[in-house]
Amino acid sequence: MTTENTATARLDPSLEIADIDRRLFGGFVEHLGRHIYDGIFEPGHASADEEGFRTDVIELVKELGVSTIRYPGGNFVSAYRWEDGIGPREQRPRRLDLAWHSTETNEVGLHEFQAWLDRVGSELMLAVNLGTRGTEEALDLLEYANADAQTRWTEQRAENGRPTPFGVTMWCLGNEMDGPWQVGHRNAEDYGKLASRTAKAMRMLDPGIELVACGSSGRDMPTFGSWERQVLEHTFDDVDFISCHSYYQERGGDAQEFLTSGADMARFIESVVAIADSVAATKKSDKRIMISFDEWNVWYLFNEDGTESGHEFKGGAWPVAPRLLEDQYSALDAVVFGDLLITLLQHADRVRSASLAQLVNVIAPIMTEPGGPAWRQTTFFPFSITSRLARGCAVQLPVNGSTVASDKLGDVPAVNAVATIDDEGVSLFAVNRSLTAPTALRVDLAPLARELGRDVSIIESHLLHEEDVYARNVLGDVERVGVGEADATVADGILTIGLPAVSWTAIRLA
Repeated sequence: MTTENTATARLDPSLEIADIDRRLFGGFVEHLGRHIYDGIFEPGHASADEEGFRTDVIELVKELGVSTIRYPGGNFVSAYRWEDGIGPREQRPRRLDLAWHSTETNEVGLHEFQAWLDRVGSELMLAVNLGTRGTEEALDLLEYANADAQTRWTEQRAENGRPTPFGVTMWCLGNEMDGPWQVGHRNAEDYGKLASRTAKAMRMLDPGIELVACGSSGRDMPTFGSWERQVLEHTFDDVDFISCHSYYQERGGDAQEFLTSGADMARFIESVVAIADSVAATKKSDKRIMISFDEWNVWYLFNEDGTESGHEFKGGAWPVAPRLLEDQYSALDAVVFGDLLITLLQHADRVRSASLAQLVNVIAPIMTEPGGPAWRQTTFFPFSITSRLARGCAVQLPVNGSTVASDKLGDVPAVNAVATIDDEGVSLFAVNRSLTAPTALRVDLAPLARELGRDVSIIESHLLHEEDVYARNVLGDVERVGVGEADATVADGILTIGLPAVSWTAIRLA
């Protein structure tokens, strides 16, 4: 019989981290697999609207609560010709997509995707192709999207049904240019120079945009650290953000190691912040480069033998919308996922934008079947609840308690938590990283009560936990895993929360 552990914390509003930028709850849509076609766009589906978009998917994306959505890639963007996706559909070319060895029909492009965003209530974040293209094409796209003047591109935009600008604020200067897999891969020196030239030119056209330079594709990249430094030495004065990308998965059956993924993400963020601030110091600048964590998720990228999964079509045909990267997420995956969200909130002072990669079918919280249902994967619940409840400012919630051992990271706190405070109430998010030990978390609310001048009470609670940590929501059993009510009480100024082993919890206090 496992003995319950005890952990303590103190919710002190003075431990404010920063106001939460709503872009922290962004998403990512790439032309990859069945994400666009048979995912968000399926004209023959019973739920399809007049534009061919699945309304059942639209409702789920609205429930998910994504703010800004990065588009159209991803690896896809590094050989993408954005002009292919505008104008009459019947005149658009079919192209071979080198990134995912597929055929792109270009039925959905900039105009259609903006129409979909208008339906789901999210803002557009565009990536430009710095793989096979460069500054000139980036300027053309920016002029087409944002210019409010009479030019060839804006006249063409009006002919295509959009007389007014799209008004895209946030732009990514390429994607994962440090990766040898990337079409047009460059070293840090060459990429930094290109990104700087492109950024300067884009700001001449639209000074109000925000720009993201490519950081490393992961903390385990051989060039990590040196890449960030060299890129920022070239782009520091030109950009607002540097990107981070990170994916996590259970390897070798070591679920306990997997449960410490949030601590790895924290070290990644803190390392990039340190490098960016070091570059600022050498430039004698008070400017602070922020982080756009514009790809993050649980992704079973590697097979047990270390080979990459999900590339079944390489060397064969060039299919349209093949089934690629359709991971089925477990309760264990969802707990780790919830911990990653907590980690992003804990760094809200520097992580001002983040994009869950991705949204539908492809390593996604939402799955669809052609002609059939759409459903929530296990990871849907932590994201939808956190994006709804985490408002106002993020507040540190240091936890005193036991630790779990990580081969990679050493001893890691077994319980990780963060709080948020807004005008209507307080939200608390906690995860138990222990594979075996339940924990009673006792949170002293006295500093909060003094700050508010009144007692607090629980108005809603959520617990994601399954005895079978590998339980999944799959076609034929789409509601196997859900969220229940947490075991939480407030008495004598102490909030007590029962955290089962391998669990994620959210509490809303009035």
